[in-house]
Amino acid sequence: MMYALIPACICLAAVFLWRESKKDYVTAAVLKGLASACFVVLGFLLAGGTGKAKLIVAGLVLGCIADVLLNLRYVFAKKGQIVFLAGIAVFLGGHILYLIAAMQGTGYWWICILAAAVLTALLMWQLFKRITAKKAFKIFGVVYIGAIMLLNCVAAANLIASPGAHTAFFAAGSFLFLISDIILILNTFGKETKQSLRIANIGLYYAGQILIALSLLFLT
Repeated sequence: MMYALIPACICLAAVFLWRESKKDYVTAAVLKGLASACFVVLGFLLAGGTGKAKLIVAGLVLGCIADVLLNLRYVFAKKGQIVFLAGIAVFLGGHILYLIAAMQGTGYWWICILAAAVLTALLMWQLFKRITAKKAFKIFGVVYIGAIMLLNCVAAANLIASPGAHTAFFAAGSFLFLISDIILILNTFGKETKQSLRIANIGLYYAGQILIALSLLFLT
């Protein structure tokens, strides 16, 4: 029955997008919180008693909180930028927890850090040509993207070193999370906001979080 949480998450996310498109921001925020609660509960149900599993579940919890904060920027429009930054900061905390979990047993750290630094520089160079944002947002964006890029590099290294269901699900989830964030940045700070990009952002995000939660099933 726990796997009923996956279609429930998808359905709630779809209704959330519909209500958000209608500018019913309060209802949308509630629906988004419920959709995110699905992958959190899934994580709790699948997690064992290891420290790594607890870190991943804690990351899922922070993701749920951040989800609600990002949409509350529409509810509290006057403080929208502060609420948005708070949401991104909570997401960053979640990425750090995922990273700590992923780094357990990882070797060749200097390769991962070097690869993440180069990839982050290349990605931000391209993003800065396509977005218009305040300096504070750009600085925070570099830190945020740097963290999730490092997470992806470590997850990829783990998959190569120890191929298996857990490392594959975790790496795939981390990658979808990264792509989702790139789309979010382009759609939020780009020249125009498109509903198609919003749908892609949300779809990839929930797919990523669900895969990360499912990776716990194979964690030994």
